[in-house]
Amino acid sequence: MTAAEDTKRDVTNPEPLVAMRGIQKSFSGVKVLDNVDFEVVAGEVHALAGGNGAGKSTLMKILQGVYSLDKGTIEIAGKQRHFGNIHDAKRAGLGMVFQEFSLVPTLTVAQNIFLNGEPRSGGMINDKQMIRRSRELFERMQVDIDPTAKMSSLSTAYWQLTEIAKALSEDARVLIMDEPTAALARNEAKSLFELIERLTAEGISIVYISHRMEEVYQIADRITILRNGKRLLTSPLSKITPEEIVEGIVGRNVAMAAAPNRDCAERPVVLSVKGLAANNGLHDVSFEVHEGEVLGLAGLMGSGRTELARSLFGIDEITAGTVSIDGNKVKIGKPGDALAHGLVLVPEDRRRQGLVLRHSVNSNLQLPHLAENSRVGWVNDRVLGGLADKLIEEFRIKVARPEAPASLLSGGNQQKIVLAKWISRNPRVLVMDEPTAGVDIGTKSEIIETIRNFAAEGHAVIVISSEYPELLAMSDRLLLMRESTVERELTASETTDEQALELAVQGVNHE
Repeated sequence: MTAAEDTKRDVTNPEPLVAMRGIQKSFSGVKVLDNVDFEVVAGEVHALAGGNGAGKSTLMKILQGVYSLDKGTIEIAGKQRHFGNIHDAKRAGLGMVFQEFSLVPTLTVAQNIFLNGEPRSGGMINDKQMIRRSRELFERMQVDIDPTAKMSSLSTAYWQLTEIAKALSEDARVLIMDEPTAALARNEAKSLFELIERLTAEGISIVYISHRMEEVYQIADRITILRNGKRLLTSPLSKITPEEIVEGIVGRNVAMAAAPNRDCAERPVVLSVKGLAANNGLHDVSFEVHEGEVLGLAGLMGSGRTELARSLFGIDEITAGTVSIDGNKVKIGKPGDALAHGLVLVPEDRRRQGLVLRHSVNSNLQLPHLAENSRVGWVNDRVLGGLADKLIEEFRIKVARPEAPASLLSGGNQQKIVLAKWISRNPRVLVMDEPTAGVDIGTKSEIIETIRNFAAEGHAVIVISSEYPELLAMSDRLLLMRESTVERELTASETTDEQALELAVQGVNHE
């Protein structure tokens, strides 16, 4: 039963724990937030939604003390507060669990939880006390994590739980969670939701930022939608439909229907993989992708999907088997080889692997084209500048100034930059790992349309996605990966809808 179906938390309390009033914020003369109100009641899950660039992250960073507000007020438990930095916000009981983790891989779990706030005895760090307090936190959370384990040895789900424990160690009364399930498997996400229920039962409030409507309806009590820097509405989930939410976010009705499958079996084979093995665990992988086809890869986390993408692009070493493009066997030992043969990869982690964040939007778009537009150290700025302008317009990248750093853009617009720069190379094979992760529904529909149109021009496309509606909307054919190999092709009857695809991925037989 969802929160929308069973109002188990009272959100009618007239005295909110957090009250943001008339918040305004501009960057370089561009207004990002315009007179925004936002409230959080003790013990509720309040979803914060909006398209990429709507102002969600900026609003929460103001609440966290990362940004100062230009105008407006913030009240915590009825007392007006001003946060000059993140430490002020933490002292006021505000904690944030970022989509990009802030933990140190080489430190233990306990060391990360108490980093810069270690318990001390006689001026020395008290490791025993740190470990004991960590165990107490995990007992409170009802999760089993070894405080002495190195972060680098743990899965993504444990990193997420450690971030939450770190916030709780600082007596957070409000937890801001930014796309907390983006890197989690479905069973891990379920465990997270159970933890959220336990925390709200203690009176802790959750601000939940997510583009996944099914999650919002599962755990949230209320939702606030921002659009173009303004608050569009705040409503209990029980009084608003998913369609109304999507229309509020995007400004129009967006359908995410399964793709009208194109039968490409009789078309020429663009990419052929036979008996592929790699040093990342892949073994005996064989498949083909035809001209004009979008091939979807389904599977659980750890099934080998990302490893396959990395091997095809030359990041991980291929140890056996053959790869052929347009009937010609190719040897791919490094990414440069893949690019030379017309194969490109849009990586899973756009911030770390897809972009140079400190460089401008222009520079990021131009990077794949520098070699052919430079001579003896001289760069043809006119050609490259024109190319960047064209891509910004074609891919509808929202940016105030093309010279602005890519780090300032929303996640959806960052993803558009990565797509634009690689598609502009006109590759024969486009491999994409989680291309719609962490972007709003409107941007998702644009990305899906872009992928479908690119394939229709005669290219071969491989898409890896854990978001089943999006995978169905993109793919002409699906392969199921399990235990680092391709287990089988999924037929149309096995993937009639999202639920059927999930059952197939989980290995559940159904009628």
